[in-house]
Amino acid sequence: MKIAWLECATGISGDMTLGALIDLGVDLKAIREAVESLHLPDVVLRVETVIKNGFRSTHVLVDHPEQHAHRHYSDICAILDQSALTETQKHLAQRLFLAVAESEARVHGSTVEQVHFHEVGAVDSIVDIVGVAVAFDLLGVDRIVCSPVPTGRGFVHIDHGICPVPAPGTAEILKGVPLADIPVEAELTTPTGAAIVKTLADSFGPLPAMTIEQVGYGAGTMTFPQRANVLRIFVGHCTPEPGVEYVSLLETNLDDVSPEVIGHTRSRLMDGGALDVYSLAIDSKKDRPGTLLSVICRPETCDGLEAIVFAETKTLGIRRTLVERRTQNRRICQVQTPWGTVGGKVAWRTGYSAAFSPEFEDCAKVARQHGVPLREVYLAAESAFQQSGQSATMTPLSGADRLADSQDSHSHDHDGHTHDSHTQDGHTHDSHSHDHDHHGHDHH
Repeated sequence: MKIAWLECATGISGDMTLGALIDLGVDLKAIREAVESLHLPDVVLRVETVIKNGFRSTHVLVDHPEQHAHRHYSDICAILDQSALTETQKHLAQRLFLAVAESEARVHGSTVEQVHFHEVGAVDSIVDIVGVAVAFDLLGVDRIVCSPVPTGRGFVHIDHGICPVPAPGTAEILKGVPLADIPVEAELTTPTGAAIVKTLADSFGPLPAMTIEQVGYGAGTMTFPQRANVLRIFVGHCTPEPGVEYVSLLETNLDDVSPEVIGHTRSRLMDGGALDVYSLAIDSKKDRPGTLLSVICRPETCDGLEAIVFAETKTLGIRRTLVERRTQNRRICQVQTPWGTVGGKVAWRTGYSAAFSPEFEDCAKVARQHGVPLREVYLAAESAFQQSGQSATMTPLSGADRLADSQDSHSHDHDGHTHDSHTQDGHTHDSHSHDHDHHGHDHH
């Protein structure tokens, strides 16, 4: 598994993140082409090497004409829609901007459609966010972990006057994010930086167990006397322990989609390689009944399955989470019953007896053909397995067999979920209560 760890020793901003990603070796030409496709007039992305308190790092600057435009979220989406970004990159950039828009709406008592961006709607911030979305997509990590985030201390000047650090918008975004306190009188984490960690980080904590392969250094604009104002991104790999694997969980809330569409979408997702798809009845916004659509899949299939959900449901956002799951060894097995052959799966853990689960379709077919109760076929199959002695010769599936087995439409590998169960769930689109405000940013 490929992991990225963000060390926010002196906070995080959009330009620091983009600088660190470029320092890691992400294709700068591809980032520049993406920025050029936004068709923002006379914008130039400059990258230079600087020294921060004795440490080399990459500094990103955006040259552009003076401008006073205050853009709405719809304006940003229109810019992205007309760009040459891939669908994955567009959706990621939209999620970052949406985090900021939702915080604006909450802080100012407005709606996402009505709020207008100030600093985050400026050209340099647009370039930072789009560059970060493209760079993370090109980096191709399976999991992102972030250290606790320092916000800084003191006060900052924004369009609405003088505000304490963290400013209201940044504080909204950082709900649920572990914070760190360092004694620096400055705004260390900007709204863009807060949106990046809130939207992209799968978890928060210290450097995870991994073999480090690269370290990228992104420079901030300010200089502190005793601290290097640098964001480091560590990239490496880890090998999960036996029986532990990581899968992705994709979720979206739907309140305007018919059951027929959801059923069709589920079929397409299963055909597209999902390990499992299920739906739950929820209470949605504006007191409307809705449906939580959840997809469990391999990380490498996320992009294709997200494209199916976006195309079929027209949802505005999909939450993506990397989750750890523990699995038992499994293999396909056949047994002989008085009425014929029945297949199934054997599952076992070290030190425990193997358990045989007869395949429903096989049992049902035998029951219909011979006019016997389905339960008798199940009992006969289980008894035949116990008498066969196969439980003493269990060997794990190969990697290819395990993948094929987990994608078998009859495997019922639902990680404990009941399909279409009518339970209440308080999720909302892109589940984060995002926020941003208009701040004098640390790094621009």
